[in-house]
Amino acid sequence: MSDLFWGISGINWALFGGGVAAVLGGVGSAIGITIASATVSGIVTEDGEKFGKLLPLAAMPSTQGIYGFIAAVLVLIFFNILGGESTLTGPQGFAVFLACLPVAFLGMFTGIYQGKTGAAAAGIVARRSEDSGKALIFPALVETYAVFALIVTVLMMTALQATFGG
Repeated sequence: MSDLFWGISGINWALFGGGVAAVLGGVGSAIGITIASATVSGIVTEDGEKFGKLLPLAAMPSTQGIYGFIAAVLVLIFFNILGGESTLTGPQGFAVFLACLPVAFLGMFTGIYQGKTGAAAAGIVARRSEDSGKALIFPALVETYAVFALIVTVLMMTALQATFGG
């Protein structure tokens, strides 16, 4: 087998995949937190007592960045890149890159949409503080798909590790 795939080594493809997962998850989280926090800040300006009930709505999009980080760390660990003993060929590294894409792209998009959903849910808390638990349900529904993407990425990397003998 070739050590390169499209002129790029296996280790570099794998690192690229982990990096894309971490970066896009972080971007989605940052945008989502910004969207939700803008609404939450306006509500807290009017009623500071609601801060504790609104904080989870603003913070929920942060998990997508965590999921991307987890994927990047798993690439380093599963394929012995941290130990400097990786033997990934170009095509194998490209497969690792592809395995990182579910959590990368869904992390970005769900982070953004979770922020929008959290901002809308903050309106529930602004009007009916006692319904803050109900308000959490809506952004949690978006979270489900980010979790599914992380699970798919982890399962794909686990299968690749077993296949490559990583």
